[in-house]
Amino acid sequence: MIINNTFQSRPQLDKKFALRIAKQLAAAIADKGSASIAFSGGSTPKGLFTELSNKNIDWSKVTVTLVDDRWVDTTNNDSNDRLLRENLLQNYATNATFFSLKQANNLTESYLADLTKLANDFMPLDVAILGMGEDGHTASIFPCSAQVHQGLDENAEPSLIKVVPTTAPYERVTFNFAALIQSSNLYLHVVGQSKQDVISQALANDDATQMPIRAFLQNKDKTCNIFWAE
Repeated sequence: MIINNTFQSRPQLDKKFALRIAKQLAAAIADKGSASIAFSGGSTPKGLFTELSNKNIDWSKVTVTLVDDRWVDTTNNDSNDRLLRENLLQNYATNATFFSLKQANNLTESYLADLTKLANDFMPLDVAILGMGEDGHTASIFPCSAQVHQGLDENAEPSLIKVVPTTAPYERVTFNFAALIQSSNLYLHVVGQSKQDVISQALANDDATQMPIRAFLQNKDKTCNIFWAE
């Protein structure tokens, strides 16, 4: 199920979205004493990061992590880890706890199992913000990868998995569908007409292996709020 939230400009979207997220994090803190949120990377959320970092909530009780990341050094320009540290973990948000997905040199099964156990301390997420590629991939669940069925398995244990896309660079580490769909508040954050076209294509068919975003947009038990601006 989806709810469309359309804005006239990207700055307007960023302001409204940051306000909503801040309220949801604050509500989670008031309810259970802590909150957790996972972000996607790329250029789209940079304005959102700046707006949210200036929200005066109790960031010391918030765990921030990523939906997925490229398996590169955290100083690499393609690192979502670096993107988050340089753009979100500023201002008030410097007090947040950052759970990095790259805490070792080798992306092994044992590493993923250990990291998943550590992530259980803040899972399920209070907020998860997905992005989406032109091919309909979301998180790092790529339709071109041999791991697409593993990533989309509804019956799998919520976990972090390794994905090796064939149409994009780098190995990836990503939360699987089973982990992300449990988020209390699920969002898709996209901008530009081309992404609206991809959403329309995603809603026209239900084969999630061809466009993994379909698994989230068409899930009968979870509402996905789409935040979009031209």
